[in-house]
Amino acid sequence: MQSQNYSNHSQIVKGYHGLLLILLVAGFVGSIVNLVGSFNEHGNLYSASLILLLFICSLLIFYYLRTFALRAQDRAIRAEESLRHFALTGKLLDSRLRMGQIIALRFAPDEELVELTQKAINEHLSNKQIKQLIKNWKGDYHRV
Repeated sequence: MQSQNYSNHSQIVKGYHGLLLILLVAGFVGSIVNLVGSFNEHGNLYSASLILLLFICSLLIFYYLRTFALRAQDRAIRAEESLRHFALTGKLLDSRLRMGQIIALRFAPDEELVELTQKAINEHLSNKQIKQLIKNWKGDYHRV
């Protein structure tokens, strides 16, 4: 596996983020066209509206599957980084850190974590800025 760094750390699953999304959007648009066309044929209006409803539900499921999984991963990352910070400093992570900052700090090695944490708090760094300041990138190969 390629060594991870700032420029290649985000991961896209082609089948999920690409193909499935395209198929869902195409089906959604097609179901709208079908529903509009069925207004002239009163017998198809019910089935066309059900097909549209199914695609709306599918798009919501697509969105929430991803969102719920990321929230669970975020909680695990917060716990892991808080434990790591505690092991290094004897203190929990500062409550002023935003979740995005904590997620960005997970890429910092132990030698850079404490300094970057203080800098993130004091200078209100964004997650992108934190990631760009990391000198020795610590890859996370488990999050998608």
